[in-house]
Amino acid sequence: MGLRPRTVALPQGRREQRLWHMLWSACPGVGVVRIAQLERQFDGLAAAWCAPPEALVSRCGWSASLLDAVEAYRRFWGRDPLPRLVQRRRGGRGVLLPGDGRWPEALGELERPPLWLHWHGRGSLWPLLARRQAIAVVGTRHPSGHGQRMAHRIGVQLASHGWPVVSGLAEGIDAAAHGGCLSVGGAAIAVLGTPLQRVYPSHHRQLQSQVGRQGLLVSEWPAEARVRPGHFASRNRLLVALAAAVVVVECPGESGALLSAELAWSLGLPLWAVPADADRASALGSNLLLARGATPLVRPSDLTDQLGPGPLLSRRQGATGRQPPRPEPCGPEVRVLAALGEEASLEELQGTVALSAPQLAACLLQLELAGHIQALPGLRWRPC
Repeated sequence: MGLRPRTVALPQGRREQRLWHMLWSACPGVGVVRIAQLERQFDGLAAAWCAPPEALVSRCGWSASLLDAVEAYRRFWGRDPLPRLVQRRRGGRGVLLPGDGRWPEALGELERPPLWLHWHGRGSLWPLLARRQAIAVVGTRHPSGHGQRMAHRIGVQLASHGWPVVSGLAEGIDAAAHGGCLSVGGAAIAVLGTPLQRVYPSHHRQLQSQVGRQGLLVSEWPAEARVRPGHFASRNRLLVALAAAVVVVECPGESGALLSAELAWSLGLPLWAVPADADRASALGSNLLLARGATPLVRPSDLTDQLGPGPLLSRRQGATGRQPPRPEPCGPEVRVLAALGEEASLEELQGTVALSAPQLAACLLQLELAGHIQALPGLRWRPC
């Protein structure tokens, strides 16, 4: 293109940076790594937009096919894209970008962080997600009656105790957990595998609408994105990164819920699984998680007994001036707190405390929720 940028009638600074990031993020073939490359090589995304094609090749080493896609995209938006983008996106409302104040930092721990998050609903829930104060509930699209009932009861139990419930709004376990949460006025948070404007499955239209009113709908896909099968699997990484713990209700031997469980373990999160009939194929995967050390969840109340009051319940108690006393550490929590010293990592604690990885993660979560320890970047903790 090689065009000289004209003056854009927009406030300078952070807002304009957000808009340029949004624009480049939607460009075909341009992801997190290439956006960072553009910022380094051209001293900002605005200058990169106006750079001639040969500069993109010489400085960034882009291929001919990528360059063709970028040129077509830049021609579509023209030399002055920001006013048009403002009109289309309403100045970025309903979109979070890396670096925004409410952006959950845990997303940066993912192997493939999202470029942005589109959202609709209660924006006041974002600070809770940024602090990972929600519980993810996942499972199969084709559960048994037992799994369906347990997912609903878990959603009710968590919401009744002030915990936002994160799931994928899919058929089966996801829908049952969301439905239970909504039935008692809780905050359901749905991470979608489609743009916000799409409803899948189509008969979830009423459920999705209710989540949008009562909770939060989240998607990394812009309105114009095509829906692909891989999008539904990739959303699992987001809902785990937004959660303090993961519950697998029921899933077969090959399931997206197992991907969520593996990621939870890799991030050091507590993992619960609901025991089920050993002969039932739909529960093979979740039963195997129990054999590998996931905490058995026999009754939904066991979950909240371990977690304690959620952030939404704490808010309501704070509004009435009745704050519950901070529970003292007990049992293995005492050993974990003593082993922490001034500061320690998950790996260091595993070498000191004789607990399984799921047990240690559960103790750390309980100590953090009780205000005894503070989580630090890089899976490290220190006493408060």
